[in-house]
Amino acid sequence: MKIAVIGTGYVGLVSGTCFSEYGHRVTCVDKDAAKIDALKKGIIPIFEPGLDTMVARNQSSGLLSFTTDLSEAMDDVDAVFIAVGTPSRRGDGHADLQYVFAAVTELADHIKSFTVVVTKSTVPVGTGAEIKKLLSSKLDASLFSVASNPEFLREGAAIEDFMRPDRVVIGVDDDRAKAVMQELYRPLNLNESPLVFTGRETAEIIKYAANAFLATKISFINEMADLCEVVGADVQAVAKGIGLDKRIGGKFLHAGPGFGGSCFPKDTRALMHSADDYGIPMQIVRSVIDVNEARKLAMADRVIKAAGGSIDGKRIAVLGLTFKPNTDDMRESPSLDIIPALQKAGAEIHVFDPKGMPEAREMLPGVNFHDDAYGTLDGADALVIITEWNQFRALDMEKVKTLMKTPLMVDLRNIYPQADMEAKGFTHIGIGRPA
Repeated sequence: MKIAVIGTGYVGLVSGTCFSEYGHRVTCVDKDAAKIDALKKGIIPIFEPGLDTMVARNQSSGLLSFTTDLSEAMDDVDAVFIAVGTPSRRGDGHADLQYVFAAVTELADHIKSFTVVVTKSTVPVGTGAEIKKLLSSKLDASLFSVASNPEFLREGAAIEDFMRPDRVVIGVDDDRAKAVMQELYRPLNLNESPLVFTGRETAEIIKYAANAFLATKISFINEMADLCEVVGADVQAVAKGIGLDKRIGGKFLHAGPGFGGSCFPKDTRALMHSADDYGIPMQIVRSVIDVNEARKLAMADRVIKAAGGSIDGKRIAVLGLTFKPNTDDMRESPSLDIIPALQKAGAEIHVFDPKGMPEAREMLPGVNFHDDAYGTLDGADALVIITEWNQFRALDMEKVKTLMKTPLMVDLRNIYPQADMEAKGFTHIGIGRPA
């Protein structure tokens, strides 16, 4: 089949590339000419393990191409996927749909035969109906159908998630669209991945509900961590004890500095505001957002307290800036709240991240960036681990202790056992463990 994908951001580029890996002919479109030129040369604008190799392979085979020309991409397509950004709208937290509707308006001029218009972007409930209304004002109803196909890609594991998904959610309102979407995802039959067909509105809510539920698990275990610290319990044991219950599950029960990234923060806000529009208060979701925002700021206070109550003039080494490992994504990372708070308290901040520093340089003024972990630690009064990159899991602690001015570790991801660190002469402050 032939597909067009509008938008070469994270979702569009991964989805388009993986569809070409299925054997479909895919053209990815973007207005950013520099980005398209780079992609044609095999330069990938994001870090996602394995994506560069897959892009090169499918470009070489002729199944994947990139262009700024929408008319070229839309020639005789079976489906067009809209994968543009839907950031939080400035001022009110609603999802900003201007790029979605601009894409729909433009592609309407290029639909000449039956085409399924698919929203891959995360959009509020009712967006598909608005797209259908917009297209109906420009096209005969026989020429198009509108479908919702939300993505459930984890950054750092997106290719695996697309090629071997837990499920594929597809919202349609007619059999023509269903037939096209079934054929697009037919290669997944070999993996027996379930295709969940629903109405459009249901599919749109499934995406938000899934992200809100996972965010809720994170905020819940973070609150449990605070209680554990006070009463002398261990949050990791608590998480294991409840996670072994199959009704709960162990994923997303890792206490830490709060969630970030391109999805959970904006999607919980969008769901809350969308529900408000319909007169349905989302009290749990609102609490999840509030707990998470407070959590990030509380981590800076934790560092200050661990350092004796003041970090004025002290050198703080920070390992990890991105919101999670195996990505270069800095969007709403806890580091963007923690580091400025430490700077405000008078600290001199030195940092290292394997992939996030190019973007972080523009977002964290006044920070000293280093080429490796050990250079960051030289002369440090405290080490703060914000992101659990594999590179940080097996540091040479004898070397670390020699480099640091004070052997103090504030481990916001609990990647080092407290007893082991104390045996090596460190003061170790974790999350959700007895002091």
